Amino acid sequence: MHTASTAFLDALTTAGVSYVFANFGSDHPPLLEAIAAATATPGSRAPAVITCPSEMVAMSAAHGYAQATGRAQAVLVHVECGTQSLAGAVHNAAKGRIPVLIFAGASPFTQEGELRGSRNEFIHWIQDVFDQRGLVRGYVKYENDVRTGRNIGQLVHRAIQIAHSDPRGPVYLVGPREVMEEEVPPVAIDPAEWSPVAPPALPPDGVGAIAAALAGARRPLVVTSYLGRNPDATAPLVRLCRRLGVGVLESVPSALNFPADDPLYQGCQWNEQRPNAVLGAADVILVVDSDVPWIPVVNRPRRDAVIYHIDVDPLKHQMPLWHIPARRTFRADAATALGQLDAHLAAAPLDDAAIAERRAHYAALHDRRRVELAAREHPAGDAVTPEYLTACVRRHVDADTIVLNEGISSYHTICDHLGMTRPGSMLASGGGSLGWNGGAAIGVKLAHPDNTVMALTGDGSYMFSAPSAVHWMARRYALPFLQVIYNNGGWKSPKLSMLALHPTGHASSAADIGVGFAPAPDYAGIAAAAGGALARTVTHAGELDDALAAAMDAVRRERRCAVVDVKLPQL
Repeated sequence: MHTASTAFLDALTTAGVSYVFANFGSDHPPLLEAIAAATATPGSRAPAVITCPSEMVAMSAAHGYAQATGRAQAVLVHVECGTQSLAGAVHNAAKGRIPVLIFAGASPFTQEGELRGSRNEFIHWIQDVFDQRGLVRGYVKYENDVRTGRNIGQLVHRAIQIAHSDPRGPVYLVGPREVMEEEVPPVAIDPAEWSPVAPPALPPDGVGAIAAALAGARRPLVVTSYLGRNPDATAPLVRLCRRLGVGVLESVPSALNFPADDPLYQGCQWNEQRPNAVLGAADVILVVDSDVPWIPVVNRPRRDAVIYHIDVDPLKHQMPLWHIPARRTFRADAATALGQLDAHLAAAPLDDAAIAERRAHYAALHDRRRVELAAREHPAGDAVTPEYLTACVRRHVDADTIVLNEGISSYHTICDHLGMTRPGSMLASGGGSLGWNGGAAIGVKLAHPDNTVMALTGDGSYMFSAPSAVHWMARRYALPFLQVIYNNGGWKSPKLSMLALHPTGHASSAADIGVGFAPAPDYAGIAAAAGGALARTVTHAGELDDALAAAMDAVRRERRCAVVDVKLPQL
C-alpha cells in the first residue's frame, strides 16, 4: 500500500532530507512498516534511519548536521513523552536558528477499531494529552497536525521551507496512527516550488550610510556572534574590514566568524566581568548577526558611539527584553549586506592614510594579544590549566578538523587558544541547554565523514550529553570523534555567577555549595563501556601529550572514538 507514511518518507527524500534520527514508540508502526517496505523494494528511496536511544542526542545530531551542511534533517520522536525529552535540544535549535524537522506521533484518536491504527495498548490512553503541540509552540517556527495523508507531502515541504527561511529554526509536525496508516494516492511535488525565502538585502540608502560611517570613523569596529553560521559570509567580512581597516570583535561566538590569525581580529568576549577596551574605544560600531553584542552592566560602548545593526533577526522576536542603541537597524542577510558594502566602497574615494593608521592600530593590538595568550599556555607546576590543555589540543588540529565548543567556563579559552581560521571549522550550539556536543559530533561526522571531529566539553556538559547513547551510536554507525573533557570537578559557571554577585558572601567561602561532582564518575570509562572508545584520564601535565597522541591515533587510524578526561584545577 501507498500510505501516508510512504508519502511522508517520499516528501522527506524529495526535500533533501538524508537522515531520520529516530526514537521509535507505539505510535510508529505505520512508519516502521513504510521504512521496511522502502528497504525491501528495489529502486525505492528513503532517508537513512539513525537509531537514537536519547531524544536529546537525536535532536543535537540533527542540529550538528544542519550546522555543518545548512540542510535540515528529520527527528522522529514518540508522542508527547518524546517531545518533552527533546526540550533542551529544541531550545538550542531555536536560539541557534537551526533548521530541523521534528515529527512526533500522537495517541490514536479512535478506540473501537473504527480505523486502522485504533487504540490497542493501555499506553494510548495515558499518553493522550490536550495540547501536544503546545509543548514546543514557544520554540518552533511552525507547528501543525497532519489531519489527512492526502496532503502530508505539502505539509512536509511547507515545514521545511519555513525551517530554511531566515531566521531559520525548528518546525514540528504531529501525525496520529490512523492518519499515518491512511492509504493515499501518490502526489508529485516539485521541490523548486518550496524554496526558502530569498535572503534580504540592505536598502540603497542603508548601504551608503553604513559605508560612509565606517570609512569616516577613527576606530571602526564590527561586532558579530553568528555571522559564520553561513561560511560564505566570512569572506565578504574579511574583504570589507581589510579594505577599510576595521577591527573585528566576536561576542559569544557560535561559529567561526573571522580568521583568528588576521591582524584585524581583536578576540572574543564572553562573560568576563570587565570592560572590553577595544569595544570601549570604538566610535562607529557595526553589529552584524549578534544576540548579545555586549553586556551593558559590565561592558558597553562609549555613549557617543554611532551604532548600526544588521541582523537576520534584528527584532529578536523570541526575546522578551532586548535593545541596543542603534542609529539604524536592518533586516538583511549578512553575506548579501557585506557584499553590498564592499562593492559600494570599491567605487568610493577613500582616505588611504587613515586606513593605514587603523590597520596599524588594530594589528598592534592583535600582536599584543597574541603574545599575552602565548604566555598563558603553560601548566601550573604539574597541573593542567585550560590554556595549556587547549594549546596541546591545537597541535592535533589540521586543515580538515571541525571543533565543537561546549567548554562552558572554558568557552573563551578554547576560542582564544585554538585560534581557528577556516570558516565552518568551529561551532557552538548557539543556545543555553547543555549537552549538545555529543550528539552534534555524531551529526557533524555524518555530514563530513572524512573530517576529524573534536568535541571539547566541560564535565557538566559531558554528563548532560547522554554519553552512553552518544558512544553506542558512534560505534554502531562508525562515526569516530575525539572528545576532550575540561574537568574542573563540577559546575564552575554557577559558582562564577554567584561570585560575580556575592564576591564576599557566605557562599564565597563555603566548602560545598552544591555544584561539585565528588566522587567523580569515570567519564572516559562510560564511553569505553558503551561504545568501545579509547579511554584516557589525565591528572598530571606530563601525561597529556601521550594521551592526546593515543586518542588521535584511535580516531584517525583505528576509526573509533576516544575520550580524554583531563583533570583541571578543581572547584
